[in-house]
Amino acid sequence: MLKMFRYVKDKWYAIIMIVALLFLQAYCDLSLPDYTSRIVNVGIQQKGVEDGVPEEIREETMQKLFLFMSDEEQKQVEEQYTVKDGIYTLNKIDKETRDELNSLFGVPMLAVSGMSEDNEETAKMKEQMHLPADADIFQVLMQMPKEQLSQMMSAMTEKMGDMPETIVTQAATSFVQKEYVEMGKDADKMQTDYIILTGLKMLGLALLGMLAAILVTFLSCRLAASMGRNLRNHVYSKVISFSGTELNHFSTASLITRSTNDIQQVQMLMTMLFRIILYAPIMGVGGVLKVVKTDSSMTWILGVGVLLIMALVGFLFAVAMPKFKILQTLIDKLNLVTREILTGIPVIRAFSTEKHEEERFEKANRDLTKTNLFVNRCMTFMMPAMMLIMNGITVLIVYNGAYAIDAGNMQVGNMMAFMQYAMQIIMSFLMITMLSIMLPRASVSAKRINEILETEVSIHDPSSSKKAEAGRIGEVEFDHVSFGYPGAEENVLSDINFTARKGQTVAFIGSTGSGKSTLVNLIPRFFDVTKGSIRVDGVDVRDMTLKDLRDKLGYVPQKGVLFSGTIDSNLRYGREEATEEEVKQAARIAQAWDFISEKQEGLQSPIAQGGTNVSGGQKQRLSIARAIAKKPEIYIFDDSFSALDYKTDVVLRRALKQETKDATTLIVAQRISTILHADNIIVLDEGHVAGQGTHKELLKNCDVYKQIAMSQLSEEELANE
Repeated sequence: MLKMFRYVKDKWYAIIMIVALLFLQAYCDLSLPDYTSRIVNVGIQQKGVEDGVPEEIREETMQKLFLFMSDEEQKQVEEQYTVKDGIYTLNKIDKETRDELNSLFGVPMLAVSGMSEDNEETAKMKEQMHLPADADIFQVLMQMPKEQLSQMMSAMTEKMGDMPETIVTQAATSFVQKEYVEMGKDADKMQTDYIILTGLKMLGLALLGMLAAILVTFLSCRLAASMGRNLRNHVYSKVISFSGTELNHFSTASLITRSTNDIQQVQMLMTMLFRIILYAPIMGVGGVLKVVKTDSSMTWILGVGVLLIMALVGFLFAVAMPKFKILQTLIDKLNLVTREILTGIPVIRAFSTEKHEEERFEKANRDLTKTNLFVNRCMTFMMPAMMLIMNGITVLIVYNGAYAIDAGNMQVGNMMAFMQYAMQIIMSFLMITMLSIMLPRASVSAKRINEILETEVSIHDPSSSKKAEAGRIGEVEFDHVSFGYPGAEENVLSDINFTARKGQTVAFIGSTGSGKSTLVNLIPRFFDVTKGSIRVDGVDVRDMTLKDLRDKLGYVPQKGVLFSGTIDSNLRYGREEATEEEVKQAARIAQAWDFISEKQEGLQSPIAQGGTNVSGGQKQRLSIARAIAKKPEIYIFDDSFSALDYKTDVVLRRALKQETKDATTLIVAQRISTILHADNIIVLDEGHVAGQGTHKELLKNCDVYKQIAMSQLSEEELANE
């Protein structure tokens, strides 16, 4: 799967942008629970007062607080405040300094707050100090000797210091609230302003996160589409470069599936990769760090949730993974059956085997459906199980958090933030788990694509090509050529020797399976010879580039192949720069102009995919015209006259002889009438040359040829010939 990334390496800048945007999105998402906690803790419970550090405080109040501070602590506080008109105003400080001040003010504010109220403890303290009930205890404390005051205050602060930090902080913020009220400030407005400001910050973060998510999705889709395009181009280029050996290794249906469905699976995974796979770990790690910072006492709950999810995912993978591996194979099978049925409809109808083919299709379809259903049923358990785990974690957090709040160790906002962070962490694992549905299938698809891309092509261009010999242009020479298909035990052709010179017509005839088509397919290097050599223009075909070699050839295959487009585009297929007159002349020679001219649009008449809107004979004549329009040095006709009637065959060969008088012509034929006037006829029998010569010579000295001739021509026709 990782090998697929090399097809997007040119888009490295987009990947960097996506990663940066993911961190921005994660920062926004992870900040929102903290702001929710602030609204609950600070905005609602603390009425907009963030901590125990007052922005402004009266001098008389500050003097009371100094009673419960050491000289060093008092000096530290005074350094951060400016005194003017009896008011201490806080200087601009950083967060670290503010946290230090908050810890310094906590216990003193709790002590001052407690001693300012008329309660039993205050009355008891006055009684111990022999003071009247209406006496100002702070005035007395300020007049006490420093040592006596320190001893008394240290015992009191030590007792208060054992209290939970949250209780001390809440008491400090309550003290600050009261101080602000005493100073004439509007506490309700402060609370409202804080909630609105924090809410606006949350809204801004949400909008920023949304914008980042949109950009990530946009860039991910473009990146995945680019990778899909590159993969299709590479697969197409690779398949086009395959020789017959490689094409025999992959079925057509499999190549189609790998070029379409498999690439689509990988492209879909790539789309989700940056949006989920990269984002989920960022959110997970960030969530854990935030949780530890918020409250580390309940992190064990997250561990339980993660372990349960991992166990669930592991179980599903163990059950469903083997099915994913065979899913694509079943799609191949369905494509194969469908393609065979659609291309063979005439034969199926002719033999009344519709029922049989329907059963074949139904079996392939049923196998694929059963596998898909099994995988989907496994995955249907995932979401309910995940929701059960998530809800269970929520209940556990509330249960434990309620006890912590009751004990004064946690605030309500902190519990809410913890719950949101926990859900974000669980959701990160959930996103990865959901992607696991796509990952195994995409992984299988990636392997199938790599099989094509990493297949070694057996036929290559030489490192340095040789040029044609001037005096041997158009010459084709087979020098002791033998050939066997890869893996076959016996050779299809053995020790073939002949030379076809410019202007000559060489024909090949023999029984079915004697190796005629295989022989001419060796010339354009659809396969390479096993032994011996083939020379074109005096140069071994293996020492020429495939383009140079094939530019010299005009090839007409055994089965006429046309491409969707027009008649004109098909005839210009080998030489686009051909003039209209040259195209028409090629059609006339191939005896195709008559039916072309009868069409309303003439050469611009449309040709359907595969040439299904023309007859077999018309398709064959258009294929011949395409080769003629190319004006090659060497013509190869692989049994290309079989669909023509005798009259058309005779007229076409006569016109073709005139056109190809300066070229070399190689003809594979089943009918002797097609090759009667060839300069050299090579008779093949089970891959061996059984005879070679003209028609008359072979009738005299080649029994195989004579048997073929007698099976096709009468004695009178043979005598006339």
